[in-house]
Amino acid sequence: MKLNGIDFDTYFENYPDKNGYFGRYGGAYIPSDLKTAMDEIAEAYEKIGKSEEFVTELRRIQKEFQGRATPVTHLKRLSEKLGGAELYVKREDLNHTGAHKLNHCMGEALLAKYMGKKKLIAETGAGQHGVAIATAAAYFGMECDVYMGAVDIKKQAPNVARMKVLGARVVEVTDGLQTLKEAVDAAFAAYAKEYKDAIYCIGSVVGPHPFPMMVRDFQSVVGTEAREQFLAMTGKLPDAVVACVGGGSNSMGLFAGFLNDPVEIYGVEPLGRGTKMGDHAASLTYGEEGVMHGFNSIMLKDENGEPAPVYSVASGLDYPSSGPEHAFLHDIGRVKYDVINDDETIEAFFTLSRLEGIIPAIESSHAVAYGMKLAKAMGKGDILINLSGRGDKDMDYIIEKYGIR
Repeated sequence: MKLNGIDFDTYFENYPDKNGYFGRYGGAYIPSDLKTAMDEIAEAYEKIGKSEEFVTELRRIQKEFQGRATPVTHLKRLSEKLGGAELYVKREDLNHTGAHKLNHCMGEALLAKYMGKKKLIAETGAGQHGVAIATAAAYFGMECDVYMGAVDIKKQAPNVARMKVLGARVVEVTDGLQTLKEAVDAAFAAYAKEYKDAIYCIGSVVGPHPFPMMVRDFQSVVGTEAREQFLAMTGKLPDAVVACVGGGSNSMGLFAGFLNDPVEIYGVEPLGRGTKMGDHAASLTYGEEGVMHGFNSIMLKDENGEPAPVYSVASGLDYPSSGPEHAFLHDIGRVKYDVINDDETIEAFFTLSRLEGIIPAIESSHAVAYGMKLAKAMGKGDILINLSGRGDKDMDYIIEKYGIR
């Protein structure tokens, strides 16, 4: 398949390039000492992460510890209610720890083990990445520091407790808006002081090279499994695949399995309360090119050109930029990026719970809401949605803010 001069038969061989660029997006805009650390990780990933020994061990962990492969489920009752296309979900909520995040965390931690590192440093928003990295640290016997904004700590108390039970140190971040961006800032600052003995396990397809590539590669198991499973279930490929996009790890994981197929791909951003600056986190829809957290991508900027304040009902999506590969796929038109607001998200949360017995994470509910709209618009065909996580972590917040509908 070719699109706008891009040959998707060889896409993963060419993107990113050796300097970590997807077109003009990506790279490593970081101080020289951190650049040395990132180069060490990139070299280790190329030499160790692609080796038969590493891949074999990671596959064993995925099967015996994570419980992969996760299934694909047909949403029969919801599809009948909508009267349009048939809806299916890739059940990353059934991956150990309840979300897709463990896919790259176990890969990053395994790489850290091979590199001789003793400590994992991470940031988290919704807490699922924090729980996953704390789990990986416990599995491999490493120390673990997780940086989390004060606002998110209050919203995601169950996940904070899980991290602590697993032995991680949760570091509260009280700067700025006290959410995901500030947690990333704090984690980078800590890593700059400890990089000789620690590795920063970035929680999405963001950050300086090689992390957008590494996280995509580790998460591609989602798309690879989903493609094989859907073909086995239906004898054909889906007409469309859908996933939510904040930084974009779950979506790149799913999309990776279908980029070279004649399948429509949709990335769903959080519109939040509306289009006013500070009321949403839809960077690809409303942003412009800019550098933050060591990479060039499309980001939301304030009047001074700095990262703008953002908001989403989903703690894991309130980030003012998106992964550089998403920016690239947006520009060349391979993926269509659209938005879903808070009200649509919460309605989808309750609808899926009541009709299918699946309580989705608020992040995933954005994708479910968009899939529901798309099913009505298409009228026929098949839509595969990445159910990137379960909603256990969100229950206290949902009940307090919205009650039981």
